[in-house]
Amino acid sequence: MAKNIQSLERAAAMLRLLAGGERRLGLSDISSSLGLAKGTAHGILRTLQHEGFVEQDSTSGRYQLGAELLRLGNSYLDVHELRARALVWTDDLARSSGESVHLGVLHQHGVLVIHHVFRPDDSRQVLEVGAMQPLHSTALGKVLSAYDPVAHSEATEMERRSFTPRTVTGDEEFEELLDLIRAQGWAADVEETWEGVAAVAAPIHDRRRMPVGAVAVTGAVERVCTDGRLRPELVAAVRDCARAVSRDLGAGRF
Repeated sequence: MAKNIQSLERAAAMLRLLAGGERRLGLSDISSSLGLAKGTAHGILRTLQHEGFVEQDSTSGRYQLGAELLRLGNSYLDVHELRARALVWTDDLARSSGESVHLGVLHQHGVLVIHHVFRPDDSRQVLEVGAMQPLHSTALGKVLSAYDPVAHSEATEMERRSFTPRTVTGDEEFEELLDLIRAQGWAADVEETWEGVAAVAAPIHDRRRMPVGAVAVTGAVERVCTDGRLRPELVAAVRDCARAVSRDLGAGRF
């Protein structure tokens, strides 16, 4: 009977360790938990990091899972409950709005796009599943920061980069914005991340009424906005979609 490859077993054990418990672990924690010498553990981590399966926080030096795992995991995403429950509703939202629809979840210090419905026209578009979006400037990121305590901590503790002159970066201003998002139930991004692009997003909750993701409509400012403001019917459609997915996840009525 063929023997298992020890290095692969150790790498798999390392990924399982990073997937459970704390979000980030240091080299000492990993090596002691797996009974490995630090040099051995570091070598495996370096290889996993090079391949994108593991990422290292530049400030703390701690390790966490990398987004490449989810990029390779499209077969898993097909059965992922959130994505599966959202498929029909996001397709309907794209058709009714005439714009692209994104489904995102908190991942590391940003939003990971786990589903993308193309704008229903003949224009050339790029699939954005697996792409990362900023927490502090995008509609998806801001709505997660407003409703998810972990996302809120990450968004407030990180350096908020100014992508355009409209990006909100100040601490007090950002907290006021999150208060507004919670009060109105949705978040906007009007040229705060990309010039000429606007988006509106709403939170999705599970059966425990915990935020598990968000859905957004994204498009050119001239289509999504009227006189610089998001079209009310788009806001209503996104919120209806988020509520429908939440109900399918067992959250009841919001």
